[in-house]
Amino acid sequence: MFSHIILGARDLSRLTAFYDAVLAPLGLERVDEPSDGGPPGSMWLMPGRRWPQFFVQLPFNGLPASWGNGTQVSFAAPSPAAVDAAWRALLSNGGIDEGAPGLRPDYAPDYYGAYGRDPEGNKLCFVHLAELQDLTVRAGA
Repeated sequence: MFSHIILGARDLSRLTAFYDAVLAPLGLERVDEPSDGGPPGSMWLMPGRRWPQFFVQLPFNGLPASWGNGTQVSFAAPSPAAVDAAWRALLSNGGIDEGAPGLRPDYAPDYYGAYGRDPEGNKLCFVHLAELQDLTVRAGA
C-alpha cells in the first residue's frame, strides 16, 4: 500500500543508530542510497527488495523536525519473537514504552503487537499477524 515513509530527524546520527538496532529484528537493513539532492538521511529496506522504503531524514524545508500527534508507523514482524526483540531494542536504545508486547484480540485474533516512541517522540508499532507474512522476511526470530 505504501511506497515509502519518511520521519523527520533532529539528530540524524542518533536516530540512525536507534533504527539500526530496532529494525534489525524485523529483517530490515540500512542501505547506502546515492544523494538525490535533498537533505541527508538514512534508508532501510527488506533484503532483495527496492520497495517499500523507510527513511529518517533532516526536513526538506530546513525547519526542525517534530513528531506528529496521532501519527504512528507500524512495522510488520516475521514472528512474535521479532516483535519482542524490536520492542526490547527500542527500550534499550533510548525509546519509550507505549505498550508492552502481547496479543491484542480486539484488533484481530492473532494480532501480536508492541508500541513505543523513538528518541524524538515518533510513535511506533511492531506487529505480527499471519496475514502480513508475505510482507516480512525471516529474521531468525
